[in-house]
Order: sequence, then C-alpha cells, then structure tokens
Amino acid sequence: MTTRTPGALSPVIPILANLLLGGLWTFSVFAGWGLEAFCGNGESPESCVDRLGMVSLLSGLFALTAAIATVAALLPPLFRKYPQKSLMLVGITTASWLIALAVLYVGGLIGR
Repeated sequence: MTTRTPGALSPVIPILANLLLGGLWTFSVFAGWGLEAFCGNGESPESCVDRLGMVSLLSGLFALTAAIATVAALLPPLFRKYPQKSLMLVGITTASWLIALAVLYVGGLIGR
C-alpha cells in the first residue's frame, strides 16, 4: 500500500495539463489554427505560410523536447521507482510546452 503525504499533488493533474497543451500546439500547427490566427489583413497567403512554417519549425524543437519528456514521465517503471524524478520531468514538460506555444504566438504576432 502506498501512502501519500498530505497536500501532495496528484501527478494526473499536471500530466493532463501537459496533454492539453500538447493538443493546443498540435492544432495550432497542423490543423490550421495558427493560419487563422496570424494570417490575414493584406498579407499574401504564401508569405504567411512561409513565415509560420519557419516559426512552427522553431517551436517544434521545444515541442519535441516536451513530447519526449512526457513519454519519459509516463513510463510506469520510472514513475513507480523514482516519483520525484518523474514529477521533475513533468515540470520540464510543462515548461517546454509553454515555451513552444510562446514561440509560436510571438512568432505569429511579429510578422503580422
């Protein structure tokens, strides 16, 4: 039987938050949400797609780091054996998703 310390945060909550951040990034890059948000008002579609492609590539580096850290944090043997390290990976994952989304957002706004 596993005992939890009072006030300890369940790992499910940050993992679900990371999955939602990953979904937001994925839809922004691959489902056209970024094009809808950052293209328009007199800009040619070709230049906007080129600009967002470059921004998405840079943002994708952070997203790849986040995806790898998510998978590593969710590995059951690692999580059971080293719960503190798994929670640290979840923190790295959260930071990486937020940076990936920030790069995407700032890059989209700069070219506008």
